Amino acid sequence: MILVKTPKTSPADTVIPLARGAEARRRSRGRRRALAALAAFSALAGSALVGTRSAEARPASYEGSAPSCFLTGGGALEICREGSEAEGVLIAPAPCAFVRGVQILRLARSEAPGPLQAVFQGQTPAASRRDEPCPERRATDSRDGGALRTGRTFEALVTTLPPSADRFWVDLPEERARTRGWSEPTPSAEGIGPRDPIAVTGRTWAGEAYSYVFLLGQERVGVTGGDAAEAGRRGRRRRAERDEPATGPADVRRRVQIEARTLDFQTFEIRTRTADGYGLAWTPFEAGAGRGRRSDPPVPAAVVDEAGKPVTSACTAPAFETHGLAGSISVVDRTYHYVYTDVLPEDCGLAPEKRRTGLFLRTAQDLSGPKVWSTARKLAGPLPPGTLVRVARAKGMQRWAVSYTCQRPANAPGGPVADICLQYTADLNLDGIGALKLYADPVEAGRSAAYLGLRSGGDGSGRYDRSAHFWMTDAEGNLDTPGIYPNKAGFLTWLDRLAPAASGRDTSSLYGRPVYWATWTVRPIGAQ
Repeated sequence: MILVKTPKTSPADTVIPLARGAEARRRSRGRRRALAALAAFSALAGSALVGTRSAEARPASYEGSAPSCFLTGGGALEICREGSEAEGVLIAPAPCAFVRGVQILRLARSEAPGPLQAVFQGQTPAASRRDEPCPERRATDSRDGGALRTGRTFEALVTTLPPSADRFWVDLPEERARTRGWSEPTPSAEGIGPRDPIAVTGRTWAGEAYSYVFLLGQERVGVTGGDAAEAGRRGRRRRAERDEPATGPADVRRRVQIEARTLDFQTFEIRTRTADGYGLAWTPFEAGAGRGRRSDPPVPAAVVDEAGKPVTSACTAPAFETHGLAGSISVVDRTYHYVYTDVLPEDCGLAPEKRRTGLFLRTAQDLSGPKVWSTARKLAGPLPPGTLVRVARAKGMQRWAVSYTCQRPANAPGGPVADICLQYTADLNLDGIGALKLYADPVEAGRSAAYLGLRSGGDGSGRYDRSAHFWMTDAEGNLDTPGIYPNKAGFLTWLDRLAPAASGRDTSSLYGRPVYWATWTVRPIGAQ
């Protein structure tokens, strides 16, 4: 038994791994699954259920199929995932498509657009080509990879992504595929806007009918001096890898939050500015605007906080290396809680891959006003570079659930491989989120004993990538589960950039890569 806690402990500080039995055998089975993944991916709706039987608590010395368990929630809760915990393939996209950041949203009504909506980021629509109905793709424009996609689904449809369509994107000029080869040694972000959607209901308690989707766009910013020189060097290196035209050291950008609203999750209005540049307007998005039509597509306006400042990332970076503002929105007591990660401002002078991350909070009472969010409040940090954290009220509890990217500990079976970690706070006190010890020392390694032990995905050699994870929520952004899993604590989704693509080719680390789902079980200590 290993106890991990901060020097000054509070009930929410403690994570105690109880048992990790049979992990080696599960890893072996996982390798065989990954090698067989290409056959499974040929069916878009192919299910990869591992099982649904609930985990049973066993002593740490048990030598059978012991569950993966650890304590959280101030030591009052036990999270268990064993070999029979449900997992599956959500979708295996075509070579010209991708899916990331899947939030499954339960709406308040069962008729259209309910009961469930899948909201996620997909590829920018490409102009149709007669000879290439679905050409393999990769991002060649820094705005690419940015389309909001939605689709209706139902309670039982948990192993396939529903039919979906593009709803809002940035129009790009058509560009023929380049003839030179391209490779990417490590997974990285591909395309930067509009991306990372977060969906949440409007003020239903005040009779509002709209739902809102917050996304991340980008803006080009000027740099001078050392920042410009470094940006130029990094930009030249990445262009050499991609065979892209030179854009100069001024091609430095910052993430910016944008907003859309909808009544039916099919048509959207974009938050824009009035003609004088000062007032707030909501402009319908029309597909094809700007492609031979008179009207231009709407230009989104940055969401503004109570201080009148746009909600932007703290640091600038070359176009494909921006970070910040990805997170989640949860409604508790009629207050919107936007919890997200961003680069610590003191690290802006470092190379993007070395910048540490902090966890921040903004709150709001009304998502439709001219000034939406409060000023940022830091909850935790520093965290490892590129950390993604989601926060929501736990299902059926007065606690926060916190999921985050992590590595398994070095002494875990298989060593420090990528996983998704999960902890609960002791109550709904927001300070409890910051009190959680998310990572063991040294923090830069990103290791945590609170890992879920996910089995699906991987490249067959023991490497995994758990990118852009999200989960199923109710309309207010709090944890929910499909009707066929009423006793589960959550339904998780994630992208694996290392798993075999449907085409079998590695043209891109994003396009064509599968998305998986899994459930987890949590119960009070002492419960039977």
